[in-house]
Formats: sequence, structure tokens, C-alpha cells
Amino acid sequence: MAGLGIEMHLQSIQDKDGFWRKAATAIAWDKPFEQVLNDSNAPFYQWFAGGEMNTCYNAVDRHVIAGHGERIAIEYISPVTQNQYSITYQELLSQVSRLAGYMQSIGIEKGDRVVIYMPMVPETAYAMLACARIGAIHSVVFGGFAANELATRINDAEPKLVLSASCGIEPSGVVKYKPLLDDALSQATHQVEHCIILNRPQYSAELTAPRDVDWQQAVCDAPSVDCLAVESTHPLYVLYTSGTTGKPKGVVRDNGGHAVALMWSMKHIYNIGAGDVFWAASDVGWVVGHSYIVYGPLLIGATTLMYEGKPVGTPDAGAFWRIIEEKKVKSFFTAPTAIRAIKREDPDGTLLEGVDLSCLGQVFLAGERCDPDTLNWAQDKLSKPVIDHWWQTETGWPVAANLMGVDPIEIKAGSPARPVPGYQVEVLDAMGEQVNANESGNVVIKLPLPPGNLTTLWNNDERYVESYLSMYEGYYLTGDAGYIDEDGYLYIMSRIDDIINVAGHRLSTGRFEEVLCQHAAVAEVAVIGVQDKLKGQVPLGLVVLKNGVDVPDEVLYKELLALVRHEIGPVASFRLVSAVQKLPKTRSGKILRATMRKIADNNEYTVPATIEDPMTLDIIRTALTKMGYADALAKELTA
Repeated sequence: MAGLGIEMHLQSIQDKDGFWRKAATAIAWDKPFEQVLNDSNAPFYQWFAGGEMNTCYNAVDRHVIAGHGERIAIEYISPVTQNQYSITYQELLSQVSRLAGYMQSIGIEKGDRVVIYMPMVPETAYAMLACARIGAIHSVVFGGFAANELATRINDAEPKLVLSASCGIEPSGVVKYKPLLDDALSQATHQVEHCIILNRPQYSAELTAPRDVDWQQAVCDAPSVDCLAVESTHPLYVLYTSGTTGKPKGVVRDNGGHAVALMWSMKHIYNIGAGDVFWAASDVGWVVGHSYIVYGPLLIGATTLMYEGKPVGTPDAGAFWRIIEEKKVKSFFTAPTAIRAIKREDPDGTLLEGVDLSCLGQVFLAGERCDPDTLNWAQDKLSKPVIDHWWQTETGWPVAANLMGVDPIEIKAGSPARPVPGYQVEVLDAMGEQVNANESGNVVIKLPLPPGNLTTLWNNDERYVESYLSMYEGYYLTGDAGYIDEDGYLYIMSRIDDIINVAGHRLSTGRFEEVLCQHAAVAEVAVIGVQDKLKGQVPLGLVVLKNGVDVPDEVLYKELLALVRHEIGPVASFRLVSAVQKLPKTRSGKILRATMRKIADNNEYTVPATIEDPMTLDIIRTALTKMGYADALAKELTA
């Protein structure tokens, strides 16, 4: 099997039609496609043009028709409410077809948009699949998003219908969604005709008739409806991602290419087949939840876990491992942040004692760059392959990964391995020339992007081209900086704007973070570039210490500086570092480095709608001020 992954990648680049034609046989088509790739309107490429299919049929109906209706489709676990249950494919079909029936009865048709503003409950998956069933285009907004953020997405998508819940459940308590929704609807200039509200026991929301209807009552008497065949190129969903202008970008995903790519990835990357148990510990509001909580596992006929909990605190840092044992999870997917949180709470892996993980084949990490220390800790404690892999909201499925289902290769800590078949990844300099091995530059993907990637931005083809395709002709700009080594392994070091220029030397903040994480006392790190009169920019580090670790500030400071000087050298000009209790993060676990940089440089910033705990920004401002930045910098500049 050695080298098979390289052969597959070569074939996917040299014979795109042949490679993806074969992959498409895993999908049930209502009408065969006429072309594998239609490039007549480049850069707006179309995959499987002329074909017709239905994503919901492929994810639900066909498994029931094949006699697998009693197989578990969804395992729902909510540790905070102490509630868990299983949903079979037959039960899933019943719920989805009746919800789709109700949606049709109130006038939802093919092409209509439907906003889904829901917590991590099975009904969220029902809503997505019901939209797919009748050709409606769903747009999931992370549950609990601020009202103004929800309003901007409603204005852009212009939905006829919103599906929501009375509340979400966090370890800190109940988060009331319905008041947020009502506020968003009052702010929005677009008028939504209908709302379906799932009332949960933890909070009963007041409904506004006739706009609002109760979910259970609506579905109870609704007729079941069959799947509607749609064009392969028909949009399945719009998923908003933050834009640099403040206006969110609506990533558009098609039906046919999306289904083919996810089916291929489940088998070849994640090593999952029909009947296996797969767990992506994310949220349906993010792209991971779309691809690998809902669509990917169900398309292949696996069991997917929906977990309304956290890696720590619900109830402790051993929750993940006990669930993997209990539910016989074969492949587990989470964010490096989750592993770091577990490592901080349980550095010696005490909570793994007595837990049988023999069912677990491998662990996948994504969502942010995984530092080698975190990966090595997880591999050491779990005694399983830990696979860092890299992709984006825009790509919808992995760009670089270890193909665990076909050709596992050596794991190199710090690298998400090689590009996945379908992706021609290159590293270019500012002039568009390919750089040498181990030389940093801008990571790009040669067009056309493979199936499953974004096809454009919602109602904004011009912004799609400007944001992603204009910097280098014929290439998609990922926005990430990194390099490819002599073995073809890709290393993603930082976002392009996280490259700092220290006295003319271009240095990656990711490299600093990698080094600082080597310190035995450090659990988590963020490094940003801050203004410096002499050198232009210098690196500034903020570290979170492991629980129970007590190192005097002056000792920690000296040891961290010595570590960076030894690993990177004096050129790094690394003299600013401080310990903080907590780093500001999005709800998906990404550290808000850009916001911290703006605070440090005393630039205007808005508190991101995705932030998990706004109080962390005060912690950071205090630490930065003590180091002479933030407010201190403002006073200096004013003087």
C-alpha cells in the first residue's frame, strides 16, 4: 500500500475527470451528469454538470431502502441536561420527511432560503436535511450569536423561514435564543414570514402568532414528502464566515460536488464506513458540523454523535474518553484547543486510567494550527495516531491530511501531512513564483478547486473573485502562510497577516508559539506582532499555565526568553512575554489574535460576535498595558 496516496494524488491532478467520475459512483443519481467538470465559465467551475440528485436521499432514504433502517444514525448526548438517546435511520427519515412536509405546506419551495438558529440537538440536523429534501437552501447561524449578527445574516440570505429553539444549554446555564431571535427580526430590514420554534423544557418561549409555530405541533400532523431531485450545481447551503469588511461572506456549497467529496473523504481520510461510529466534537454552526456531524457520516451510513457539552467541565476532562469507550467511537475529531484544555486540567492523563479505548482507531485535529507539543502529548497519553489536518470553511473538507483509510504515512508533528487528492497546493512568493522546499510563502491551491469547495459567495460573485482569486491568476488564495518540506509535507504556520516583520526579517508567529509550548509549565500560547519604533514589529507572547503549576514570574520570563533564543535565535527580538489566566477565543476555539493585535496597537476594534467570553479581552488589555502596550501605547503616542 506504500505510495498509494501519492499515486492517487497524481491521478487526481492529471486525470480529474477519471478520478472524480469514479468517486461519483458512490452517490445515487436521479439523472446522470453530462460532464464531470464544466470549465466553460471559469473561474466559476461546475462539477457533475447536468446531473440531478438529492443530498437528503443519499444521507437518509437510501440506507432505509437498503434495509438498514434500524441502524443508529444519531447518538445524542447532553451531559448538562443529563439526557441522551439514539435515533435510527428509520426514525430520522420519519422526522425529516414530516418537517419537510410542513415546510412545503407553508410555501417553502426549491431555492428558498431557510435560516437555522439552533443548539446542538438532533432537530438541527432534521432541519438541515429537511431543507435539502425539498431543495431549499439552508443557512445555519451558530446558536446564541448576538442579535445584530443574526440580523445581518437574515438581511443577506433573505429567508422565508427561520427554525430556532427556545434556548441552548451551556455549563454556565440556559442561553435564551428566542429573545435574541425576536431582537434580530426586529432589527432586520428583511421581513421573515414564518418561524418554527422548538420549545425545550429548560425555558419555554412565548410565541408570536401567526408568525411563530411550535415545532412539535407543526410536525405532528404534517404529511411526509419525498425527496425532490435537484441539479448537482443547485446550492445546498450558505454558510457565513467573517469578512474583513465587517460584512459576512456567504460561502455557497453545491449539492452534487459536496456529496461526492464528503463520501470520498469519510472512507479515505477518516477511515469510516457504513455502520462505524464517528464523532466530530464541534458544533453544527461551524463548517465541521455541516460536513462531519451531519452530512459526511450520514452519507456513508455511519453513526454520528451530537454532543451538547464541553471537553472540560461537563463534568470533567475525562468526558471525551468515557464517551468514546461507551459509544465505540472509531474515529474522533476535535480541535487542538480542546486537547489543550484537557491537558491543562489533566496533564498526567489520570482520567484515562481504566478507560478502554481499543475501539478508537485514530484522532483527528483541525480548526487551528496544532503545535507539536499538543499533538505529542495526545499521542503519548492515548497511544493512538493523532492526525493534524488542515482545511477551511471555504473548502468544506480537508486540503491536507494523512489518508488513514487507504495509505497512512509517517506523522510529522507540526504538519497536516500532504495535500489530499484533488488539491494542487503550492507555496508562492509575493511575485507569484514558487519558493524552494522549506521556504515560507503564501499557500495557494491551483484552480480548479476540487468538488465540495465553495462555488462562489452568496449574491456576490465579484467579492468571491476579489477575496480569493485576484492575488495570483489561476490560484485560490488560502490566506495562510507556510511551507512544503523536501518530503512534500505541508506546514501551515499562520495567517498571512500573522507573519511579522522584525527589522526586515519575516517571522511566523506560529513558530514562536510552537517553541513556547515546549516549556513544561505552559498549557496554551498566543503570539502577536506589535508595533516597535526601532524594528517595525516585535513578537509579544501571552501564555496560559497548566493547572496547579506555580512558577515565579521572573523565572518563567527568563526561561521562556532563553527557550526562544535557543530555538529561533537573537534575530527574533523576543523580550515581551507574560502569563495570563485565559486567552480570548471564539466559540469554536480559535484564539482571537487579530483582536489582541488591535488592542496592543491601540487600533479600533469591535468585540467579535463569535467570542466565547468577552471578559477575556479585559484580561488581555491589562497584561498588554503592563508590558507597555494598549492604553500605555496610546498615552505615548498622544504625548
